[in-house]
Amino acid sequence: MAGRVEGKVALVTGAARGQGRAHAVRLAAEGADVVVVDVCGQLPDVTYPSATEEDLDETVRQVEAQDRRAVKAVVDVRDLAGLREAADRGVAELGRLDVVVANAGICSPRPWDQVAPEVFANTLDINVTGVWNTVMATAPHLASAGGGSIVLVSSAAGLKVQPFMVHYTTSKWAVRGMAKAFATELARHSIRVNSLHPTGVATPMGEGDMQATLGAAMAGDPRLAPMFSNLLPVQVTQPEDVADVVLFLASDESRYVTAHEMAVDAGVSEF
Repeated sequence: MAGRVEGKVALVTGAARGQGRAHAVRLAAEGADVVVVDVCGQLPDVTYPSATEEDLDETVRQVEAQDRRAVKAVVDVRDLAGLREAADRGVAELGRLDVVVANAGICSPRPWDQVAPEVFANTLDINVTGVWNTVMATAPHLASAGGGSIVLVSSAAGLKVQPFMVHYTTSKWAVRGMAKAFATELARHSIRVNSLHPTGVATPMGEGDMQATLGAAMAGDPRLAPMFSNLLPVQVTQPEDVADVVLFLASDESRYVTAHEMAVDAGVSEF
């Protein structure tokens, strides 16, 4: 039986580890070759460790272990020219581009009055402009291929308010709107664009002192703590849970799904 994305080529940003690696490996396991993109360097304002080039090499190894090809690109999503070069090189080596997963992003929770202007700006530069750059660098290749699927990774924070992260919530609502806007104009090329909205996921983003930072913020306003509760009895989900939905959106099974918000949020957006 053929894989669900057999013969397709995907590009995934933030692919060195966490959700990005899970997406790349899941797509490869179902038949796709993958362009894996990551900055592999220190991210601004975050307390969790940044990915390394060795992490990205491990993603390449795991993709190739699925008997698929991988093209590695060390690029910051804030660099539009660099993303274009990575997409062009990926198409030159792999022949086409059908699927794009704009996954790269940062999260640096803190109370509203502790969000410095540069923190707000850095979050929007990576989480919003970086996503826009990713689409701008890749959509022409999907159009040339006759269509495809673009998945913009937002968050449950792009469906509901999440406290103590006004800058992050702002960015993820912007990604949700961006998906709808791109879906409208790219539909004529048979390109589908959807946003993806996970709840908390067990990735390195949750490492460092992020939980301590959130805990201290919630202690200052405990009324808001329940807003982080999932309806289903789980604290966090796994990257593979999100990757399963990325695979669905990348595959022909979702060929008529576009301009949609796909929640993989254990019900947190309904709480």
